[in-house]
Amino acid sequence: MDSHKHISFRREWELTLDSSYMLGQCDALVQAIADIPLKPEDRDRLLNVSLIKGAQATTAIEGNTLSEEEIKKIQEGWRLPPSKEYLEIEVKNILDGFNTLHKELIDRNFVRIINSAVIKEFHEMIGKNLGNHFDAIPGRFRTDTRSVGGYVAPDCKYVPELVENLCRWINKEFHFNEGQNFTTSVIQAIITHVYIEWIHPFGDGNGRTGRLLEFYILLRAGLPSIVSHILSNFYNETRPEYYRQLDNGRRKRDLTEFIEYAVRGFRDGLTENLEVIQRSQFTIFWHNYIYETFAEVKYTKREAFKRKRTLALQFPIERNFDLDKIISISSDISKMYVKLNKATLLRDLKELQDLKLIKKVGNKYSANTDLMKSMLPTKRK
Repeated sequence: MDSHKHISFRREWELTLDSSYMLGQCDALVQAIADIPLKPEDRDRLLNVSLIKGAQATTAIEGNTLSEEEIKKIQEGWRLPPSKEYLEIEVKNILDGFNTLHKELIDRNFVRIINSAVIKEFHEMIGKNLGNHFDAIPGRFRTDTRSVGGYVAPDCKYVPELVENLCRWINKEFHFNEGQNFTTSVIQAIITHVYIEWIHPFGDGNGRTGRLLEFYILLRAGLPSIVSHILSNFYNETRPEYYRQLDNGRRKRDLTEFIEYAVRGFRDGLTENLEVIQRSQFTIFWHNYIYETFAEVKYTKREAFKRKRTLALQFPIERNFDLDKIISISSDISKMYVKLNKATLLRDLKELQDLKLIKKVGNKYSANTDLMKSMLPTKRK
C-alpha cells in the first residue's frame, strides 16, 4: 500500500532525551502514587473520579457534550432526559468497559494478549445499544471506505490483515511474552492507539477503541487504576494539538514528536494526581493532629467540647473565611451554631486559636496547617 507507507509496522521513532527523562519521571511518579496508602473511601472516590474523567474525555473527543456532573449521575444510576439518551449510552458503554477491564486485571488478575478478537471485543463494548447513532456494526471490521478530515483510511479489504500484522508486531516489538519494563509498556500503549487511528478498522468508534486499548495496556502494566484516565484526558484537553500530532506523525512517518507530546501530558497528569493524593494524605494527618490535640483538652461540657472539635475538623484547608461565612462551611457547622449567638462562635474560635488549630489574619480565619508544614523534611528553597 504505497498510499499508506506510514503503516509500516516498524520502529519509526526515537526516544529523545526529553522523552527518556520524562518517562523516568513518570515511572517515579507511578511508584510514589502506588506506594501511598489510602483510606478505602478515598481510594474508591479517586477511582470513581478517574473513571468519570476518562469516560468524559474519550467521548468528548468524538463530540459527546455530557459534562462530568452528568456522567457522575449516570455512574450513580440516574437516567438523563430522552433527548440525551444516546449520549448517555455512549458514556455508559465506556464506563462499563473501564469497569469490566478493571475487574479482569485488578480483581481476577486475568491478562490478555492483544489480538484481533480482543480489539473487536473492545469495539463491541463501546458500540453496543447505540443503534443508528453508531455508524458501524459493533465488533465487526468495516466493509467500506472511510475518511477522517483529509485522511483516507486504507481500503477495507486490507483491514483484517493490517490488524493481524499490528497485533503480531506490537507483541514482538514490545516483548510482551518476555516481560516489559515501564517505558516499554507506555510506548506500546501510545503506539497501539496511534496505529488503530491510522488503520481505522471500524466504520465508527476507532478513537474510543484505541483509547480503551491504551487504557488496558497501561492498566496491564501496573499503572494504578486511580490515574488510568490521564492520557485520554490529556488528548481531550489538547484536542487540536492531538490531531496535529497524529497528522504530523503520518506525514513524516516518524512518531518521535507524538511520543514526546503524549509522554509530557502523561507526566504532567501524573504530577497533578500525585498532588491530589498528597493533599488527601495531608488532610488525614491534619485531622489526626486535631484529635491528638483534643485528647489533651480537659472539658466540663461535652457538647461544647464536641462542637469545637467538629469546627476544627471541618474548617477547610488553605481557605480563609470571614466570621459571617464560617457557619456556612458545612451543614454540620450550620446546625451547631444556628441557635447559638455570635459570641459563642467567637469564644470557640478564640479557644481554637489558643490551641493553635485556627489562625486569624486581619478579619479572616483559616486552619493553622503551618504546624503540619513545619513537620515536613527541610530542604533548600
